[in-house]
Parts: sequence; structure tokens; C-alpha cells
Amino acid sequence: MSNKAIVRTVMIGVGGMARHHIKQMLKMANTTEIVVVSDPSQEAYAETAKVFIDAGLKAPPNIPDLKELVTEYQGKLDAAFIITPHAHHHDQTKLCMEVGIDVLLEKPMVMNAQEAESLIEIRDRTGRLLVVAFQGSLSPQIRTLDQMLRAGELGEILTISGTVWQNWGPNTAGTWRQDPPLSGGGFLFDTGAHMLNTIADIAGEDFTEVAAWLDNNNRPVDTRATVMGRLKSGAMITIAACGETIPSCASEIFVFCSKGIVRTGQWGERLLLQKHGSDKFEEVPVPASMGVWEQFLAVRSGKIPNPAPPEIGLRMSQLWDAVQASAAQGGAPVKAN
Repeated sequence: MSNKAIVRTVMIGVGGMARHHIKQMLKMANTTEIVVVSDPSQEAYAETAKVFIDAGLKAPPNIPDLKELVTEYQGKLDAAFIITPHAHHHDQTKLCMEVGIDVLLEKPMVMNAQEAESLIEIRDRTGRLLVVAFQGSLSPQIRTLDQMLRAGELGEILTISGTVWQNWGPNTAGTWRQDPPLSGGGFLFDTGAHMLNTIADIAGEDFTEVAAWLDNNNRPVDTRATVMGRLKSGAMITIAACGETIPSCASEIFVFCSKGIVRTGQWGERLLLQKHGSDKFEEVPVPASMGVWEQFLAVRSGKIPNPAPPEIGLRMSQLWDAVQASAAQGGAPVKAN
């Protein structure tokens, strides 16, 4: 008989980012057991096996074929953490939810709005849990800001301005991240996907119109981007992304409201507020932060509401679809949704 307190987990994809999460998950033996993994790369699996061995544990088996895995482990898995190239997210999540497995899905959720709508339908039909691992939406800073905005504490949102930068182009050259069929885009859909998601989350409403320019900088995918948009309320949005800068990785988001100005970042790195009548930004107190997997477990046990549901992923996907449509027309404004 299984221990109901232990969430029996499959790791789907065990590359570098997955190994980062695994190291944290292995510290949570009272709540989590990684039963099996699935990755076609034997090299990645060998590196992952070392993580378990270094922790004094036996490495779980690797079954590269996910359909074979869920058949063999039918009824023996509670959750999946999917950390694979973007193009695989929809089908892998669909398979897991339809066999009764809850899913924590690495960003971006899916490749487009059609896939996002599909996962919402599957979530509703199966009753399974789907949490998207966007650090911004999962951060106490963005959740606190969301509460303040929805409660009207800051008045009306007037404009939101976001900038993200990284030496992403040279860092990811030759990897799947610059392979369009697998990645679905470049810098703006990879590191910058956090920006798209966090702004979509902060906005709390759909975009109506988007204009965008993408530049590949002689690479297979975009590494520079400028996006302008308008929300249903009339609030205006600007996003700038540069993936060709000096070695660095950072972001800034300013939210200009009728009763104050907020400064944060795409990962929820900070939450600073300048109120009407003040000449400086002051830090906003927020609850203690929890790790990505820890939050997934808290949502799964009913302790907290889902901070990153697929509905936010849908809004972000609709924005990305509009960005691509406008860029394909040389920046001509397009209707969103």
C-alpha cells in the first residue's frame, strides 16, 4: 500500500534545468518520491543518475517512450513534472492528465493559443491539476501585486512597461532553443516568455490589439523584440527584449497606475511601490517565498489556490500568437484573440 503523504512523481525531461529542480525535490523525501524518469538522451540520464547517487539514493529507471511509461506505471504515479522542449508540452501534458496524473509544466505552457485551449478542455474533462511553472506567477511579489490591483488599491492601470535582456543568442547557439520546430520562437518565447506571462498576469485582462517587431540578428530565431499592445480597458503595454547583450540576465517591469507606480520584474524579483505624494519607492511586504515544486504540492493538497493556472497561459499564448502575426506583417497592428 502506498504512503498517501508521498507524491509519486515522474520527471519528463532530465536536462540541466530538471536536475536543478531534482536536487531540491530530493530534499523533500517526506512528500516526494521520484519513481521514474523519461528522457531520450542517455547522456542526460547519466548526469541525472549522478544527482541521485551523490544524494545516497538509487537512480530511478529511465523509460524514454512516455506512452510505454504511463502504461507500465498505470496507477503508480500521482504527478508529473514536465521539463522538455516547448513543442512537446501539449502532447505530454495531455497524455499524463488523461491517465490520471497531475502536472507541473515548465514554461512556456504551449506553442500557441489553440494548444492552450486544448489543455484547458482536457483539464476540465479529466479533473486533473495543471500548474504552469512560471516563477513570476508563482512569486509572492506578483501574487501580492495582483491582489492589490484587483482590489483597486492602486487605482486604474494606465500603462505597463517591461524590459528583459540576456546574452541569450550566443549562450544558446546550436541548442534546441534555436531550433524553431522545437522552440516555437527565440529569446522572447524562451527567457522572454516570463515577461509575456507576467505582464499578462498583471494585466488581468485580454489584449485587444498588438503591434510587434522581431529581429533574428542572423540567427535561426528572434533575439530582439519590441512589442506594443492595448488592453480591453484601454491600458497600454510596451515590451522590449534584447537577447544579444553582454553577459547578463535581468528584467524590469513598471506598472503605472492612477494611484501609484510599481516596480517589479518578470520573475517577481522585487515589489516596490511609490505612492501618490511620495518621492521614492518603498518595498512592499510579501509572504515568504516557496519553491516551484513546493507550491505545486501546496496547490495539490488544497492549501493554496493555483497561482499559475492554464488560463493565464492562454492569455500569454494569445499575446504570443498576436506578436508573431504582427511581426510577420512588418509590425502592422493586429487584433488579439
